Amino acid sequence: MGSALTTIGLPVALGIIMLGLGLSLTPADFARVLKQPKAVVVALACQLLLLPVICFGLVLAFQLPPVLAVGMMMLAASPGGTTANLYSHLFRGDVALNISLTAVNSVIAVITLPVITNFAIWYFEPFDDQLGLQWSKALEVFAIVLLPVAAGMLIRRFWPRFAQGMDKPVRIASVIILVVVIAGAVASNWQLLVDNFARLALITVLFCVISLAVGYWVPRMLKIGTRQAIASSFEIGIHNATLAIVIAQSVLGSMELSLPAAVYGVLMFFVAFGFGFLIREKRPVAEPAGEATSSAGAAS
Repeated sequence: MGSALTTIGLPVALGIIMLGLGLSLTPADFARVLKQPKAVVVALACQLLLLPVICFGLVLAFQLPPVLAVGMMMLAASPGGTTANLYSHLFRGDVALNISLTAVNSVIAVITLPVITNFAIWYFEPFDDQLGLQWSKALEVFAIVLLPVAAGMLIRRFWPRFAQGMDKPVRIASVIILVVVIAGAVASNWQLLVDNFARLALITVLFCVISLAVGYWVPRMLKIGTRQAIASSFEIGIHNATLAIVIAQSVLGSMELSLPAAVYGVLMFFVAFGFGFLIREKRPVAEPAGEATSSAGAAS
């Protein structure tokens, strides 16, 4: 889409969101992965390997048009969104694990997202004149995802008081800008969204339910704790739809490609909220002192 609202506004909004993520991260959030390797490896395997395969099967089963099929695969390849931390907190998951998974997955996605997207473009052939995410465009993905996170972490490292003070304003600004930009994009492409909403609603809801269920039941089957499984469920089920939308519209220049992520981005909040009531712990679970301390530090 050619409007400045999406070509400039969306990357800026995502950049602010990722900067906010960086302001909340420390090297300890990455190091914590070593303390819970089983939970992290299982969650990442579900996110990076299992979900794309499931999504590919759904796309074939629903016989989506090529451009929407690629959009779904791009969504499946996107990392967990920061909103997963909030849902994990609401439903008594291990928030510290969520923060670590989001940090690690955002880094890995710089490689996996272009790979899966290029596979989908090669298989479904939605564009006659475009081969996919070449290296130059993959570098754009790197710049969009990791540079703001790195900037946020550096600010927190050298100016911790400033980072703490900016955390809330950055979160509020990112939400406001994102709402304005997406509202403008929806308004200017309303008919296109309406024409495809019914076609995408069922597959996106089904994919969301499967993602949440896989994220919870696979860790539980492998004897991982309930709180860690809840964290994994939301991390896997709540995708960073904004990232998929930005890559579709700003990097690949296709509004249609972003439709699955746009529909998913709205519906997933309701689905995840309902799913949370099914898997939540019935009573609060006391955290070990060390874990409680690390959770508080990660959330600060």
